[in-house]
Amino acid sequence: MSRDQLSIFSWVAATVFALVAGLWRPRRIYWTALGSVLLFAALNAGAGIYVLNHFGDSRWSAGGEPPLTAPSFSGTPVVGQFLGPLDSALNAVVGGVNEFLAFKQALPVALDFLAASGWALLVSFPLALLAAGISYAVARRRTADFEKYRATVDLLKEELEQVKRQISSGNSIDTALPAEGEVTDVRPALTRRR
Repeated sequence: MSRDQLSIFSWVAATVFALVAGLWRPRRIYWTALGSVLLFAALNAGAGIYVLNHFGDSRWSAGGEPPLTAPSFSGTPVVGQFLGPLDSALNAVVGGVNEFLAFKQALPVALDFLAASGWALLVSFPLALLAAGISYAVARRRTADFEKYRATVDLLKEELEQVKRQISSGNSIDTALPAEGEVTDVRPALTRRR
């Protein structure tokens, strides 16, 4: 992959993740946004590390200086056979210079990826705070709803126990049951008509 393809890949992967996770869990879109930004940061950091690990690759040079070559002194007439060790020393020095030049050309590319990762992490911090705040509010609302339902169930259980006690004790129909609203008991009127 070239530099541009690596950059496009991180954008496409983060966007696809956001779309798929957003469709899968639309009620938790805030966590999906945070995950997408963190994925983008991780992919860019990985691309930057990849460039630094493969700095000798020609993909990062982008029209830079061509690699240097050391002259060969072993082909020199008369003294060439004595200059063989000098050739190997010069090749080692030129190889080191070429590695330095390749690193120098790859470093801005890696820093671009690492800077994009840093910006994504900077954006993810307020997103994380927002997502945590929304999750806390949703959890509080669910807890309040649960407590409301629990109170209703407890009230209904209490009323059921009172009905059971009244039925087992054989009380008359005229005994009133406690209820949330005032409900008129129509049963005595019905018994008078008979």
